[in-house]
Amino acid sequence: MLKLKNINLSFGQFAISNIDLELQKGDYFVLLGPSGAGKSVVLELIAGILSPQSGHIFLNNKDITHTKIQKRSVGLVFQDFAIFPHLNVEQNIAYPLKIKHWSKEKIAKRVMELATQMDILHLLKRRTTSLSGGEKQRVALARTLALSPDLLLLDEPLASLDVQLKKELRSQLRKLHKQGQTIIHVTHDFEEALLLADKVAIFNQGKIIQQGLKEAVFAQPHSEFVAHFIGVKNYFKVTNKVSNQIELAQKILLNCDAYLAQNEPPFAVMIHSGDIQLSKEATNSQVAENTFEGTILELYPAFRGYELLVDIGIPLVVNLSQKQLMLLSLEEGDRIFCSILNENIQKINQPLR
Repeated sequence: MLKLKNINLSFGQFAISNIDLELQKGDYFVLLGPSGAGKSVVLELIAGILSPQSGHIFLNNKDITHTKIQKRSVGLVFQDFAIFPHLNVEQNIAYPLKIKHWSKEKIAKRVMELATQMDILHLLKRRTTSLSGGEKQRVALARTLALSPDLLLLDEPLASLDVQLKKELRSQLRKLHKQGQTIIHVTHDFEEALLLADKVAIFNQGKIIQQGLKEAVFAQPHSEFVAHFIGVKNYFKVTNKVSNQIELAQKILLNCDAYLAQNEPPFAVMIHSGDIQLSKEATNSQVAENTFEGTILELYPAFRGYELLVDIGIPLVVNLSQKQLMLLSLEEGDRIFCSILNENIQKINQPLR
């Protein structure tokens, strides 16, 4: 449906380089990365606000690289909503339809459809200056969807909303996606990508570092940058290898599977915080060969449950639920055994510095 091929654009000291991206109809694609990474620039290139210095943009197999904004079947919702303060909600939604010279009857019907879809029927006669941030976002979405664009572009749509409004708008975006709307969503928030995306592209310094299905990218980051950005906290440099054992940070030895044993140091590995098993006593189970006794240095609430920082010779971050915490009755300063399955030790393709 949408294809970006070798897109390049530079201005001042910033540039986006060799951007290749492909979407299928119905995809929810999140462009994820830190502020200033180039995500919004790519969105504006797709919308037609900016033009690339080289490369091509295709929509539905048609080259739209230099097509005017008005002739692209693309709708863009800006981070600041960009709704008209001098018009009420109904007039805002109707605006693009009037520009296209729709009849009054057809406009009224379409406005009612969108207001119902966005749960803003009760707001139609309200001035936009009196709306909350979440209400303004729904109005902006309704107006952008008025002409049924093939592609909906969202620039940090949840950034200015509180926790409850974010939850409500995420639900609305999921409904749109289920109805078949193709969406590109720009954000710096890993949680947003986790909750909404089918596919992700991770940006840094004007380049796509990694892209693909959400589950694949988040489970197998290809670099230290990606691992860090998606919240992986246990990644270590492998400094030595002895038979089927790898040495981490010149401090501890881990048994590893045959795949890791084939690699020669230096390289890096990661261990997801939720893949580490905890016990109060040493175990004779199958994971005992990679079981280390350590001290809980810190214990603090996390996004889901709790995180422990455990010193096993190297600092290890462990996730556990509130129920697990209560069952184990853990406190800072306690001694604890951490067990790691061989298959949960994953190689990072790009070595750590």
